[in-house]
Amino acid sequence: MSTLVVHEVSKNFVGLRALDAVSLEIRQGEILGLIGPNGSGKTTLINVVSGRLPPTAGRIVADGADLTARPAHQIARAGIARTFQRVRLFNELTVLENVEVAAASVGNSRREAARIAWTMLEELGLCGWARRLASELPYGHERRVEVARALAMRPKFLLLDEPAAGLDEQESDELLRILAPMPTAKGLGMLVVDHHMNLIMRLCHRLQVLNYGKTIGAGSPAEVRKIPEVIEAYLGSRAGERGRAQA
Repeated sequence: MSTLVVHEVSKNFVGLRALDAVSLEIRQGEILGLIGPNGSGKTTLINVVSGRLPPTAGRIVADGADLTARPAHQIARAGIARTFQRVRLFNELTVLENVEVAAASVGNSRREAARIAWTMLEELGLCGWARRLASELPYGHERRVEVARALAMRPKFLLLDEPAAGLDEQESDELLRILAPMPTAKGLGMLVVDHHMNLIMRLCHRLQVLNYGKTIGAGSPAEVRKIPEVIEAYLGSRAGERGRAQA
């Protein structure tokens, strides 16, 4: 079973320790949710794992291969893909071309990239938009194209940075329907960062909570709702009371 291991990763900026010896493990076929207040280090961790930032300390290992501080393109080819908080589509390209570019970036031929792109658009319900410019997409569809591009890289591990940001409840429910079966259907491990707690609690098999760059809790959604430090730092006392009442 494929495994992505983050071992005691720290990241320092000038005057700030954004990550402080954070460890986590993502296994093939599961969804790990990473939650915490703004500024707790969630996106920094994704940036370190995906190669956009080098760690100050610690190791990142996927299937036994040490990927620590490798450049982003090497990490992508090793099977780790990610999305971004802010959608980063090429607005002058069509939806299909956006996904083709992602598929080609990991070494697929142009023909194979086109085939993969069509498959991803079909799976995410976007075929009707394939020939439209990315600039013409509704916001919720932009989010789906971001996911399609990451999937077009055929990753072993998919890192989603706030995929539900800006979506209404109906769009979030549709995103849940799309994402939930992916780990089993595609044999990948998924890390999801999001503030949309209704989505996170229903989507993820396990949760890990960061605050000030440190892990303050981990476990199933039901277990995490009961951890006092998590209630205090993020969920709020009322959410904690609801979690205890529902347990």
